[in-house]
Amino acid sequence: MANAEVAHTGGHEEHDTTTGLSHKKLLMWAFLGSDCMFFGTFIATYLVYKNRSQVGPFPEDVFDILTTSTSTFVLLMSSMSMVLAYSALTRGNMKGFRIWLLSTCIMGATFLAFQVFEFNEFVNYHFELDCKNLNVEELTDFEATFVDRCDGTKDYVSVDAGLTPRTNLFGTTFFTLTGFHGGHVTIGVIWLLSIFFFSLRKGGITPAKHEEIDLAALYWHFVDIVWIIIFTVVYLFGVFPGFD
Repeated sequence: MANAEVAHTGGHEEHDTTTGLSHKKLLMWAFLGSDCMFFGTFIATYLVYKNRSQVGPFPEDVFDILTTSTSTFVLLMSSMSMVLAYSALTRGNMKGFRIWLLSTCIMGATFLAFQVFEFNEFVNYHFELDCKNLNVEELTDFEATFVDRCDGTKDYVSVDAGLTPRTNLFGTTFFTLTGFHGGHVTIGVIWLLSIFFFSLRKGGITPAKHEEIDLAALYWHFVDIVWIIIFTVVYLFGVFPGFD
């Protein structure tokens, strides 16, 4: 006899397993476990090739910690709004659930907008050298390689040095890792939006039928936790020597 029992509660069918979790949740945990290995591989690859790029630009040249910190804060706040959405649903407050769920989607989309802006800035990265008031000590190692362009006939030298996946090892590993995470956030936003519109249908989402929210919330919190690791390892370690 199969040891799985089917219990009907409030119109919601739950499949009990020996772990006490439904089959859907087991599949979600299995998926997240495999995803951990993917992200772990990408992060390890980034660390292995860190500081091995022969040409710039490098992390200290292109990273804007203030901008990325802001986008990180927005993503973390989306986790809080996801918790509030789930709490409102379990209390039967459908209006509050929809408001907080939509807020989560908006903040997730805002994070993606920050990432698109950041990628665009990296691809179109350029800087200017003030040849008349040049202070080599204030330049990064990469910027200092262009000092010889100040040949005494120019007041300013403009340098276009865009970062793409083909520029150097840093660009390849950085765009692969952060782009992979951005893809996960995009899937999450689409998933949450579909739940939001589904909840507008009668009987679509109810306090007694909320396993879909459990799974979406689990996925969303996983994506946020992964970003905290990426932000620390890639951005903070890449810019501040004290973190390395």
